[in-house]
Amino acid sequence: MTTIINRSNGDDRPQQSSSLNTQQQQQQKSHANVVRKPSVDNVDSDGEDKLIDESNIEDLVKELPQSSDKTVQFLDNMLAVLPNKWRNYIVRSIFTLIMVIGFGLVIYWGPLALMILTLCIQVKCFQEIIAIGYSVYRVHGLPWFRSLSWYMLITSNYFFYAESLVEYFSLVLKQPNILQPLISYHRFISFTLYVIGFVWFVLSLVKRYYLRQFSLFAWTHVTLLIVVTQSYLIIQNMFEGLIWFIVPVSMIVINDSMAYLFGFFFGKTPLIKLSPKKTWEGFIGGVISTVFLGMIVSNLMI
Repeated sequence: MTTIINRSNGDDRPQQSSSLNTQQQQQQKSHANVVRKPSVDNVDSDGEDKLIDESNIEDLVKELPQSSDKTVQFLDNMLAVLPNKWRNYIVRSIFTLIMVIGFGLVIYWGPLALMILTLCIQVKCFQEIIAIGYSVYRVHGLPWFRSLSWYMLITSNYFFYAESLVEYFSLVLKQPNILQPLISYHRFISFTLYVIGFVWFVLSLVKRYYLRQFSLFAWTHVTLLIVVTQSYLIIQNMFEGLIWFIVPVSMIVINDSMAYLFGFFFGKTPLIKLSPKKTWEGFIGGVISTVFLGMIVSNLMI
């Protein structure tokens, strides 16, 4: 009888230890789930930033602006009987024609309309690039990133474009009016606005996220360098003559359109893995067409 009791006690001990191991494993899993949360996984015990956990990358990608191939509903219904290849070709041709006509109207309306169009494109490009940084930034619940980015965009535009207005419309702007102080003290005001933005950024710093915040502050500056500087140089070219704007833009349109046409009819060899639909035949055809048609457009505008 004693032997049976001892055996039963002996059998109970491993059962208790196994239950303890099970509880420890559950605690470790729960702890691992807590660690994966965005508010914790990017900061270690010393308060230093870490890279974003790979488990969050898919969620972040879903929040980014995504392109779409969706067409207008009536076009879908009209072209439903066609093969997908020809359907895509017809849809692209229709929208290309609409965009060419629209761009021709903007050119007809003159330099002011082209400048407004350039500024609208600038703002849209800036918004899309900043949205990528914001999708990473808001994981941490930090304040003022988008507001500070847009403030910097306004400051940069004031610095660049007010300088152009002073240079080309100085006789008009020097007349006594309410805008004269903004022109007379343009550089001082620009410097003051930037300092205010920098102080704003410093006040928004959170101790545990210095690395992340400085990285996104640099992201904003690089975006401004790419977007605002290019749009400013484009508008400067307009002041020198519309030929310096129309010819480069026309060459881009020609290259893109002819590369698609050559690739559609003759494309067989993939160009790069990033864009599997692009082909060497389309690339070479686009380059040759751009050279010849660019020369024709230039001669027509001289």
